[in-house]
Formats: sequence, C-alpha cells, structure tokens
Amino acid sequence: MAPRARFSVQTLSVLAALEADPSAWLHGYAIAKQTGLASGTLYPILIRLADRRLIEARWEDEQPAGRPRRHLYRLTGEGLVAARTALSAAARRRRPATGRTAQGRLAAEGGA
Repeated sequence: MAPRARFSVQTLSVLAALEADPSAWLHGYAIAKQTGLASGTLYPILIRLADRRLIEARWEDEQPAGRPRRHLYRLTGEGLVAARTALSAAARRRRPATGRTAQGRLAAEGGA
C-alpha cells in the first residue's frame, strides 16, 4: 500500500514518537506521555497505522506483577519511510519562505 502524503497533526506526533527510536517497542502509555494525546485519540490512530501496516503491534512477553500485559508498537520498514517522509514534509510546510519578504513575493507574483 502506498504511503499517504499527509497525516493529521496528531498522527504526525505519534509517528515522531515512534520514529525517535525505530527499533524500540513502545507501549501506548509511553506514546501518550510523549505526544500528550488522550487514549480516545491515540488508540484509533495506532489501529489505523497498524491496519495500513505502518506499525506492528505485539503483546509484552511476560505479565509483570500487579498489572496486565501491555500492547507494544513500533514502525515497520514501510512505516519508517512513511514517517520520515511525512515528518520532513510537515517540517517544510512549517518553515517560512526564505529570501523574500511577503511584499517581495506579492510583487514578484504581480500582486500589490
């Protein structure tokens, strides 16, 4: 499946958290803390990314005492490419144009 060109800001934050250490398995709570997303926003994003095979998910190997096993997530190879492409594109969209002021751009475009 071809990577999508644009992701929501929330999905970009999840991709950035996972891309920071692509080989590491992260549990949902750690991703939520890094992104500031509530579980009602985070888990649907994780499900969509897994459905698109951009992330893989698995259960912790062992159940620690006092809590249930956690679901763990990490980027697939295709997901890493998609994440880096999307994050780079988002960074370019946020960067101001260089070399010209707004008035200079308008004049060059035949405006004002």
